[in-house]
Amino acid sequence: MYKLYIANKNYSSWSLRPWVLMSELGIPFEEHLVAFSEKNNWDEFRKFSPTGLVPCLSDNETLVWESLAIVEYLAEKHSEVWPENSSARAWARSATVEMHAGFSAIRNQCPMTCGQRIKMHEIDSSLQKDLDRLAELWIQGLEKFGGPFLAGNLFTAVDAFFCPIAFRAQSYGLSLGDLPDQYIQRLLSMASMQDWYEAGLKEPWRDKGHEEEIAATGEIVADYRAAAV
Repeated sequence: MYKLYIANKNYSSWSLRPWVLMSELGIPFEEHLVAFSEKNNWDEFRKFSPTGLVPCLSDNETLVWESLAIVEYLAEKHSEVWPENSSARAWARSATVEMHAGFSAIRNQCPMTCGQRIKMHEIDSSLQKDLDRLAELWIQGLEKFGGPFLAGNLFTAVDAFFCPIAFRAQSYGLSLGDLPDQYIQRLLSMASMQDWYEAGLKEPWRDKGHEEEIAATGEIVADYRAAAV
């Protein structure tokens, strides 16, 4: 069975992508969560990941790191990872790589935190540019392939790559317009996303670096997480 190594569900957007894909598609795996630590991230993560980063997938003697590489590895064994239609598949791969490589403003200015709600100090031009491009891209996919997911009627890897954006939209009160906001709610309502969210709320760990980045973005108006230890 696959072993998927991840970090804190509250913070780790990169971990979410393969986790939600495998969960939603019913691909069996063992979850191994190693929490962020101020002292031993590198030492602990290097025990299972050559980069000292998450996520990392183990398949017997085969080790795959980086979320996009994990998705492509899974696609070789599970045809449902990408859309069956060639046009939809090409679009989905392009949109996935765009998410993997881009949207730096939303990554940097809206660090992932499932359990908090933040009123941002401002939405500057770089963040607005990212939000506008997300809306444009999602509308294109939803209208071109008929929805309810980005590349058609089934959840695939391209949707998994945008799942962290759905949590960010919820946490930071971001609106992208009617159709994109409907898509965000569709992702948030999925059973796998609900499972991730509920597990994230129960985590007792706090990582100083992540907490400081989140606090710098705006006023924290709610925190639904379990008490820290």
